[in-house]
Amino acid sequence: MAGGLVALLDDIAALAKLAAASLDDVAGASAKAGTKAVGVVIDDTAVTPRYVTGLSPARELPIIWKIALGSIRNKLILLLPAALLLSAFAPWAITPILMAGGTFLCFEGAEKVIEALTGAHHGDEAVAVTDPKQLEDRQVSGAIRTDLILSGEIMAIALSELADQTIVNQAIALALVGLAITVGVYGVVALIVKMDDIGLALAKREGSGTRAVGRGLVAAMPVVLKWLGIIGTAAMLWVGGQIIVHGLHEFHLTPIPGWIEHAAEAARHTVPGAGGIASWIVNAALSAVFGIIVGAIVAGVLHLLPRKAAKH
Repeated sequence: MAGGLVALLDDIAALAKLAAASLDDVAGASAKAGTKAVGVVIDDTAVTPRYVTGLSPARELPIIWKIALGSIRNKLILLLPAALLLSAFAPWAITPILMAGGTFLCFEGAEKVIEALTGAHHGDEAVAVTDPKQLEDRQVSGAIRTDLILSGEIMAIALSELADQTIVNQAIALALVGLAITVGVYGVVALIVKMDDIGLALAKREGSGTRAVGRGLVAAMPVVLKWLGIIGTAAMLWVGGQIIVHGLHEFHLTPIPGWIEHAAEAARHTVPGAGGIASWIVNAALSAVFGIIVGAIVAGVLHLLPRKAAKH
């Protein structure tokens, strides 16, 4: 009896250790997969606030909540099953899909650079809706569509880091990454869009220090939003370019990946004591340059085709 109990306790302990190890694997895989998607996350954070611009301040948080729920549906109901099917039946397709997504990121980044340089806004819709409910519904649906593309890229990047995991661990890790990124992104977005309201409230309180902080927040928000847009654009170009470069390396199309790698290694040996940082900066900068070249080519083709079609 005692021997059977000891054996049972040993089995339970072994199962507990196995479960703990599995949880450690999932947690580690989730963290690794999530960090790879940081550039897309920055862009998602930079893009979303514009969907509440011009709407009633009282509706800003409810709108962000609706978009966040749509983002969770995108990730867990649409993209997670698709990612698991890809992993199980067509793992060879992950790299081409990543490269296609990277090309889209480069295109979006290049469009923003072109718009900043020329003042043209190719993607702007004419705001013809006057009913607040219709306008809100349109903004929310547009944000969720944009989120689907960005979330697809996030899940594909995360999946590429989980190839050595079991299908169950992949599912759990992808769900954790999707939920954590959604909470993080839309939490930050909510804070950003309400920061001016917080500043105004502080500016009306007693105490010169509190009022100064409030006025500072109100004055800082346009600058914060501007720099968030710049950082988001740079992140898109860097991540998109790096994804394409990595894909070229996977397909043994090595000249461009080789040049970037050699330049990064040269920077590593040139800067004593900070070689790793220098190597990363050079790699990111050259990937962004490559990304803007790819994006500009795609943008040029997409804007040229409608003109040719109109002539015919």
